[in-house]
Amino acid sequence: MAITSPDQLSRRTLLKTGLGLGVAAFAGIRPSFAMSDPIKLGANEVTVISDGNLSLPMNFLLPDRSAEEIEALFKPHGLPTDAATPDCNITVLRQDDRLVLFDAGAGANFQSSAGELLSGLDDAGIDPADVTDVVFTHAHPDHLWGILDDFDDVLYSEATLWVPQAEWDYWRADDTLAKTPEARKSFVVGAQSRFETMEDQVQMIKPGMEVIPGVEAVDTSGHTPGHMSFLIHGGSESVLVVGDAITNSVISFEKPEWNSGSDQDPQKGIETRKALLDRLATDQSRLIGFHLPNMGIGRVERSGAAYRFVAG
Repeated sequence: MAITSPDQLSRRTLLKTGLGLGVAAFAGIRPSFAMSDPIKLGANEVTVISDGNLSLPMNFLLPDRSAEEIEALFKPHGLPTDAATPDCNITVLRQDDRLVLFDAGAGANFQSSAGELLSGLDDAGIDPADVTDVVFTHAHPDHLWGILDDFDDVLYSEATLWVPQAEWDYWRADDTLAKTPEARKSFVVGAQSRFETMEDQVQMIKPGMEVIPGVEAVDTSGHTPGHMSFLIHGGSESVLVVGDAITNSVISFEKPEWNSGSDQDPQKGIETRKALLDRLATDQSRLIGFHLPNMGIGRVERSGAAYRFVAG
């Protein structure tokens, strides 16, 4: 058997053998991963793979709320009132001839508690080269930055990369960086560099479009200017991949009218969130939230004048 020299190792080989996964993998330490049970939608199969979690201070999530209001909301749930550690959930759709990811995760350069998708895919027996489509909800770091490998090449080299047109236009505009608050300028720089690298593989999405068979694009702007959710149809059922249009299992459901510090247009975010919750509670179709618990999978139920998240 021939011995492969280091110079002959391909990027894919490096990534697959773990040499591109950072210090933890090199030391033989692997984080734990989670993967949901499959959801059958006719001939489609949907699963969710964890990309880890984020750590967000509460004054970022709820900048307009007092300590007393925050305690009154979270204390009955036994949850911390100073910070949140939301899950990051990547939806995977298998069709006869397609393997689709919804968002690409955070990668290695955002928060150390996130960026676990690549190992999660390996645990699921998925080679990045087998992914046919990556469909983006929006271009925030925890959804986009994982599109590049450790060599700053597109990780999913054989895939079509689907980006909402309004999202592409916003992040690439000449004046976006100058208009962005200092604390979020890195978001713009990161999105622009990744979009430039992705450009040859990108196809644009517009609201109402059937992105791939059985997957409908739904305008859920507000969190970002071009944020999109995706309704996956199959048989008599459907699942809505909501991205960050609904972000927290307590705040978003019990206080959908509260401004979210993570929304770029807070008022539009409120309008979108309330409309989505009403639709999902009425239709009783499942949703998958990128930052919701239980791998993001659940349903919306009405609870008085507000709502509650029912996992499962």
